[in-house]
Order: sequence, then C-alpha cells, then structure tokens
Amino acid sequence: MLQLSAQEKSLQGKVTNDADIDGIHVLNTSSRFNTITNENGHFSINVKPLDTLLFSSIKYMPEKVVVTETIFEKGVITIKLTELVNELDEVFLQPNLSGNIATDLKKIKTEKPINYDDVGIPGFKGEPEEKIVPLYFVVTPTSINIDALYKYLSGYYKNLKIRRKWEVENNAVARMLNYYTVPFFTTTYGIPENRVYDFLLFCAETTTIESDFKKEHYGSVLLVLDEKAKIYAERITEENKK
Repeated sequence: MLQLSAQEKSLQGKVTNDADIDGIHVLNTSSRFNTITNENGHFSINVKPLDTLLFSSIKYMPEKVVVTETIFEKGVITIKLTELVNELDEVFLQPNLSGNIATDLKKIKTEKPINYDDVGIPGFKGEPEEKIVPLYFVVTPTSINIDALYKYLSGYYKNLKIRRKWEVENNAVARMLNYYTVPFFTTTYGIPENRVYDFLLFCAETTTIESDFKKEHYGSVLLVLDEKAKIYAERITEENKK
C-alpha cells in the first residue's frame, strides 16, 4: 500500500480544442478520482502508472487515455477531443396531419433517445422517486386528482414521508458511524457496542446532528454527542432496572 501511494502523483493536463474546453469531465476510472477542466482547458488529477482517464462532455466523443510510464514521468498530458456531431436524419413532412396535436404526436416515430452512457457522462439511471403531490394541487376549482386524494385519505403519503425521513436518518447514521467508528463511542461515551447505532439514530431524531455533520461542523456534532450520551445512558440504566 505504501509503495502504491508513493507512486501516485498529480498529473497536469490540458484539452487543446479551440472551443468549449471548460467543464469537461475527467474521471480516473482506476481510482474513481474525478475533476473538470477550467475555462482554459486545464485540469489536475491524481494518477498512478497505467491508470485510465476518461474524458467526457456533451460536446465531444468520450475518450479514454492510459497513463503510460512516459506520461507519468513527465507529469503532463495534452489531449484533443473529437467533436460530437449530432446529425439529423432526413425528415419527410406528410400532409395527413389531423390538426389534433395529441393525435399527430403519436404518429411521429423517433429513434431510441440518447442516454448517459452514449456521451460518457455519469447520471442517475434508477427509477425516479415518487413525487408527493401538494395538497393544494389535489383539489382545484377545475379538477380533482383522484389518485392523489386517495393517497392522502388512506395515509399512504404520510407513511411515505415517514419512510423517507427514516431512510435519510439511517443513511446519516451510517456515515457518522463509518467516520467515528464503534470504538470511539464505546470508549468515549460508554455506549454498549450493540447500542451504538441506536444511540446515533436517537441523536439524529432529536437534534440537528445530521445537518451539522453534513456541513462538517464537527465541534457541534461533539457537543450533541456529549449531551445526548448522558440522556441515553440514563435510558439504558432504566431499562436494566426493569
């Protein structure tokens, strides 16, 4: 591990195209380090010999470059990307349009839409999160959203909000646990190892620790932990008495 770290260094690079050279994504697919070019096409990224760099932009074709021993020794790389040209197929206008936009649109045949992989740009590919319709949009003077109204009356939206809040809190707890580690809580606050996760969830539910940790306000995080550890210890003591 020490040997690999010693071989890693910052590679200085430049995209030499004449235009649209800022904001180009540069991803080290070997280490997952990434950066973007500035307005002059310059970038800097950590690499090791034989790492692969992926250049991607909506303006250019994706380009992979291997960091050879020569490139690594020089510590400098220049690259010219191939412009991505979107050519439209020939369009034939036919006179059999009805004048009804909804009907006419259904007659139009389109090719498969371009996706993130086509241009080499990372993007979300999962199912989009269900939107909770605001209550003032459910019943309007001109319409009623029956599906949304049912979800409000049945408690579906309420449960959905609770589940999403729970997921956010648990993700925050997992990040804090990974950052501080279990021994920190058992040694510093005397929290039993099998109760550390529950303790952090208790903190997340009753304080702003999640927001403080996300903003890297670690001093505020420790103040919360100090305060809540005493309360949580009392809880454990009461439970043991029962």
